[in-house]
Amino acid sequence: MMMKIKKIRLMIILGIITATFSATRVSRAQEYFNPHLLETSETAAPALDLNLFSQEQTPAGDYNVDIYINGELTDAGTFTFRYVEAPDNKRVLLPCVTPEQLRRWNIKVENYPDLAKNGDTYANLLVIPGLSARLVLNQQRFELTIPQLAMAHRARGYVPEDKWDDGITAGLLNYSVSGQTTTSRMNDAVRHSQFVSLLPGMNVGPWRLRNYSTLNIDDGEHQWHSVYSHVSRDIRALKSRLVIGEGNTDAKIFDSVAYTGVSLASDNDMRPDSQQGFAPIVRGIARSDAEVTVYQNGNSIYKTSVPPGPFEIDDIYPTGSAGNLNVTVKESDGSEQSFVVPFASLAVLQREKQLSYSLFAGQTRGDGEAMGSLDFIQSAAAWGVSNALTIYGGVTNAQDAYSSVALGVGMNMGNLGALSVDVTHAKAQLPDRLNPGQMKNSVGQAWRLRYSKSLEQTGTDISVASYRYATSGFYSFQDLINARNSNDISDEQDQAEHRLDVTLSQNTSIGAFSLSLMKERYWNRSQMTSMNLGYGNSWGQISYFLSYARNLNVDQNGEDNTKTNDRLFAFTVNVPFSAFNHKGEFASASMNYSLNSSQHGATMHSLGMSGSALADNSLNWQVQEGYNAANRKTNGNASLNYQSSWGDVSGGYGYDNYTSRYNYALRGGMVAHADGLTFSRTLNESVALVTAPGAKDIPVNGQNNVHTDSQGNAVVPYVRPYHENAISLDDSELAQEADTDIENITKKVVPTRGAVVKAQYQTFSGLKAMLTLTHRGKPVPFGALVTMAGNAGQTAHSDIVGEDGQVYLAGLPQQGQLQVMWGAGSDRQCTVNYSLKPTASTGAIIFQQAACE
Repeated sequence: MMMKIKKIRLMIILGIITATFSATRVSRAQEYFNPHLLETSETAAPALDLNLFSQEQTPAGDYNVDIYINGELTDAGTFTFRYVEAPDNKRVLLPCVTPEQLRRWNIKVENYPDLAKNGDTYANLLVIPGLSARLVLNQQRFELTIPQLAMAHRARGYVPEDKWDDGITAGLLNYSVSGQTTTSRMNDAVRHSQFVSLLPGMNVGPWRLRNYSTLNIDDGEHQWHSVYSHVSRDIRALKSRLVIGEGNTDAKIFDSVAYTGVSLASDNDMRPDSQQGFAPIVRGIARSDAEVTVYQNGNSIYKTSVPPGPFEIDDIYPTGSAGNLNVTVKESDGSEQSFVVPFASLAVLQREKQLSYSLFAGQTRGDGEAMGSLDFIQSAAAWGVSNALTIYGGVTNAQDAYSSVALGVGMNMGNLGALSVDVTHAKAQLPDRLNPGQMKNSVGQAWRLRYSKSLEQTGTDISVASYRYATSGFYSFQDLINARNSNDISDEQDQAEHRLDVTLSQNTSIGAFSLSLMKERYWNRSQMTSMNLGYGNSWGQISYFLSYARNLNVDQNGEDNTKTNDRLFAFTVNVPFSAFNHKGEFASASMNYSLNSSQHGATMHSLGMSGSALADNSLNWQVQEGYNAANRKTNGNASLNYQSSWGDVSGGYGYDNYTSRYNYALRGGMVAHADGLTFSRTLNESVALVTAPGAKDIPVNGQNNVHTDSQGNAVVPYVRPYHENAISLDDSELAQEADTDIENITKKVVPTRGAVVKAQYQTFSGLKAMLTLTHRGKPVPFGALVTMAGNAGQTAHSDIVGEDGQVYLAGLPQQGQLQVMWGAGSDRQCTVNYSLKPTASTGAIIFQQAACE
């Protein structure tokens, strides 16, 4: 019991001391703690010199720390710390950093010529007026507070290019294997089918090689298809991406087409989040040092401090919703001024002075190729002229077969919404129906209008409303390709005349309503109409949704027409077991019921359950039973899906009145690298390879079912390119189960697109010991610093002595030497030569006494 009380008291005292005195600060009153308060009757050694804490005398050396500037994480790594003389003759512990590093930290180095003088390689941070520094050892954190005037303006979320990591040389593979065996219940005929998709790749420096291929096996007949192959890399100077090989053009202005060739296009992910998407620039004038707050729909979305004079805010995050920006400027005397910046958005709108572009050149490709591929070139661009106006356009040219020009404007009209209007003029050469074997030219135009508006007062959101009208002679580039690759001779009357799309949503106190409408009419008088009306709500944790759809098609063939008209009604309800405070094996399960009724079909009822089990919900299960009210027959299915670090495996069974089916699937990825082969869940575009030697089966925080393998490696299957991604390991069980500790469990990586970046962790493999140290027969003073002698490679932890001379160390060899220091004088230092006696259980802590001489 006494031991437990001592441990609790030790933790409290260490917390107080560390929080209060383990930091260094510039320009503040000196704090003092009487070291004799820590003495006990058994401690005969000279009192602990708390200059180690209260007078900034933490030993100089290498420390693995996170660098925080004005509260934001700016850098991380191992830095050499040295003492620098302050103007008040105090010594301050600061990192050895160059002016170039400070520039990367966003500090205005050019304003402080004395940062590095007299040939000194490292910068003296103390020449920046008002700077304060704080080293927090127990949190492995170094904090700098720097006046705003000394900081260069960077958009929020900005990551310097020199942090972008092209990653390691690696091979990648995504695979998906699925199959199904179907047995007829009528004649016992059996059909087997399998489908395999492979996405292999190779990374070398900034270059990315990718391929996508599929294999379809149907009752022994094989069909192999290579969907695309290309190499790509980023062009940092242009904030763009170069792709060589097979791909698809973008669909921002023209319809997307498949091609083989080369493309160069701007990559929006290379911009900070605060400069992606559309948001207006806020401009104003402050009469004094002021605080500027930006509100949208009553919510604060931005706050900053500005000096007197004109100011400009160009890094407002896109909110994904419309609504004017209300700006409040609070002056230093407490007075306020307010103004409104109009804001409504469409996808085509660009921020002021921001350019988005794409260039494509190559040959068209597709199935059939009845008349051969076409050499073509296509370009498109959009430029933000101002907060209110964006202009965009593009050109396409394909030999003598096709040419088109598009031009449009997008407008942010504030309270009136956002509107864009564009026109495309096209000339196409295609087979003449009236004169077989001859070609004809077809010329036409297409007009398009798009509108978006959010009504804050009523909660109505017109997310997209678009109308497109085309003359009878208009062909898009894809229309021409389809016509050339088809055996049927095209007719202008088969082309679309106009199309209307509307999507509305309305939130109310009784639920959410939605409406979508699509109406398309062709020049031959054929038409398609589709409408869907939905309503959703919840009662506690129980959710339900109703929908009604109507589809009307009119197929015109000369003077004859065929009409098809169908109405569909659906109702679904989901009831989680947690709604009834269920806390057993089925706590994560839910029950669902659905009803589907069609005017020309049967009414179907379905009742099912689904849930998850095992650690991290790695096993998902689902059972469903259905009933057909028309033929009074039942159907059903059941499935299991298991998720692990190396991939997903699933299997299922289903039946209906005609067949029974067994199916299976295996999906995952793998990364081949210099340290071996690591299996993974399905890889996304950019991934991170975690390397923590000796630390096996350690979960990666924030990742579903991702653990290190027997080599200490794991793949984080998605990291965002050109942005900082924090990767941390959960070492909560490591200290008890293995002779390994991990230093600094959080790493930050900034991958380029398609990169495999390495998150390298330093591990300490060795014994763990709780040593009771004595000096001249008495306990070593509380707070003494203990380090491994000759620990240049940092193979073991350092730590601070607690009560009764106790210190915990990990990563120790069985025999070695420790350096102990509780002051600057030689009488406040000693050396421990130890020899540990390992216990029978792996990872157990060794309790042992040792003399410090």
